[in-house]
Amino acid sequence: MRMAVHRERTKRIYVGDVPIGANAPVSIQSMTNTVTVDVQATTKQIRSLEIAGCDLVRVSIPDQDSLAAFVKIKEQVNIPVIADIHFDHRIAIGAMEAGADGIRINPGNIGSKQKVAQIAQVAIERKIPIRVGVNLGSIKKGLLEQFAPDRVAALVESARQHVTLLEDLGVGAIKVSLKSSDVIETIETYRRFASICAWPLHLGVTEAGTLFSGAIRSAVGIGVLLFEGIGDTLRVSLSDDPVKEVFAGRVLLESLGLRSEGVHVIACPMCARANADISTIALELEDALSHIKEHLIVAVMGCAVNGPGEARQADMGVACDKNGAVLFVHGKAMKRIEVSEIVSTILEQIQKETSR
Repeated sequence: MRMAVHRERTKRIYVGDVPIGANAPVSIQSMTNTVTVDVQATTKQIRSLEIAGCDLVRVSIPDQDSLAAFVKIKEQVNIPVIADIHFDHRIAIGAMEAGADGIRINPGNIGSKQKVAQIAQVAIERKIPIRVGVNLGSIKKGLLEQFAPDRVAALVESARQHVTLLEDLGVGAIKVSLKSSDVIETIETYRRFASICAWPLHLGVTEAGTLFSGAIRSAVGIGVLLFEGIGDTLRVSLSDDPVKEVFAGRVLLESLGLRSEGVHVIACPMCARANADISTIALELEDALSHIKEHLIVAVMGCAVNGPGEARQADMGVACDKNGAVLFVHGKAMKRIEVSEIVSTILEQIQKETSR
């Protein structure tokens, strides 16, 4: 029997119509990597992210031209959009007036308290949540020196000061992220901050890296925290197509039992017993089934040792042998097929399952 992961209870906020915190489902977030002024490309990517299962998307608005484009982008998409702003409080205000469902700022680089107060006032009036984003690279030198060599303490104190400022200004919906590119440092930072703050937390390992290494680092850092009950939203930050960030997030949440959606392809590791190119078949199935929202387990097994057992336990699957493969559906052996027919047969079977 699978044990449920305990969730720490944080305050409830909303980003658009998506509930965050207070035991709401953990939300998957990604960020566009198009140039924001390219309205068509950015809108297309946001729609692709939504189809992939993204709950929230962040768009960078570095200048006034990007803000003008953001106005048009927001009119053309359905998913809640968070505006990412640095340095210029006027852009933050403009984004909220343009309909941003949330904003992400680092109050430390906005400037004076008066400028932060202007942002806060508009956020309060429009009931827009503010995400306080603190990265190790953006901490003031004085704090790093004050807490040296404990960089975690500096991160926590930086976030605490920013949150306190927004609370004092009357902001009633806050989300916090505290990121480092060091996995262990990230885990400890979130642990410490979760013990002193009840606002929802956005998890991530910043600058995690390329698809392979970045996904592993993110899975370790985010996975440990989620298993401990810490975290309300997440982003698997990769130097790759942001749609892959969403897929990685789905797998991460499904692995911890925090999401039950999407197709989980079980595939055996390659060995001398394999009677088919399992890796290629599994990758083709994952790609073809990435849009499916229903939770299904598909097993692609290469031999008769563990193959039939795993295929029977899955919703559907195949166990290969020297004569081809046997198709199993909900525990029953249905028919024998050729290895070349595996992908098309499973896709056809899933079409039947999901169209009922």
